[in-house]
Amino acid sequence: MDLSIIIVNWNSAAFATACISSIYSQTRNLDFEVLVVDNASTDDSCAVIQDRCPSVKLIRSPQNLGFAGANNRGFQNSSGRILLFLNPDTELRGPAINLMCDCLNSSADIGALGCRLLNSDLTVQTSCVHPFPTILNQIADAEKLRQLAPRLKLWGMRALHETDHGKPVEVPAVSGACLMIKRDVFQQAGLFSTDYFMYMEDLDLCYQVKRAGKRVAYLGSATIVHHGGQSSKKRGGEAFTGPLMKETMWRLLEKTRGPFYAAGYRLAMFVISIFRIALLVVLLPVPTSRLDKGSLQHSLAKWYKILRWSMGLETWTRQMGKPAVAALQ
Repeated sequence: MDLSIIIVNWNSAAFATACISSIYSQTRNLDFEVLVVDNASTDDSCAVIQDRCPSVKLIRSPQNLGFAGANNRGFQNSSGRILLFLNPDTELRGPAINLMCDCLNSSADIGALGCRLLNSDLTVQTSCVHPFPTILNQIADAEKLRQLAPRLKLWGMRALHETDHGKPVEVPAVSGACLMIKRDVFQQAGLFSTDYFMYMEDLDLCYQVKRAGKRVAYLGSATIVHHGGQSSKKRGGEAFTGPLMKETMWRLLEKTRGPFYAAGYRLAMFVISIFRIALLVVLLPVPTSRLDKGSLQHSLAKWYKILRWSMGLETWTRQMGKPAVAALQ
């Protein structure tokens, strides 16, 4: 079989079925299968997917395995020479899968490939490609700064702003929302690491692909709409994602750069969160229509949670990715 498309679903049947429908309508001349791993949904996702998409292979997990564990379960039940890990809240508007397969099949040295991801309003998502994290680029991680100097190497986004003429461009890492990889390379990389429950699995995998001697590339001519973050929104928003992203980033840095570097990252997050909180507290009472008070309040809540994480007080994040995670759902 040419291709196995693996989709992990958690209470997102409406998005997943739309995604699957777009796959079948836009993908031609490929022998492919679609596997949906249901990650212990608490709604009627399985029944809806089975009813609306009877041709897919539905794999039901009795417990939430996280992004990595569920994708690995899908891989174990797949048979394609190429694998495509695709978020359920994505939608094809053209032959992106065909273009990506052609690119990967014609490039012996490329092991993993990403595409151009578009927001629902068809603007480009800057998270299509990622730099490998450093303390510096994490301290400076702010949308305004990225907008001021989008080609700066610090952000790793230069490929998004250059014409690729339909050819792949090597990048440090690509988004796990749409990540295509050769089966043998995925095996050499050790599959997705279950050190993480959510977030950073794509960065870790790309790191391992490069260690295996293969390139990671971005194909800008292949575009997919990514509506973005639907499952994580249902889990409690920024109060959930803020500290969890910092925890998983800390785990990635400890794994790839060592415990002292990871400790430096935690200290940096402590300092930057105090600075962010102080700035937000100053801005909130300012009487102006130019500031979105709701956004400021959400940011304040997020950075307060991150401050607590940096002090070791958000203890639930340590359990994510362990068997005890089932109790947190």
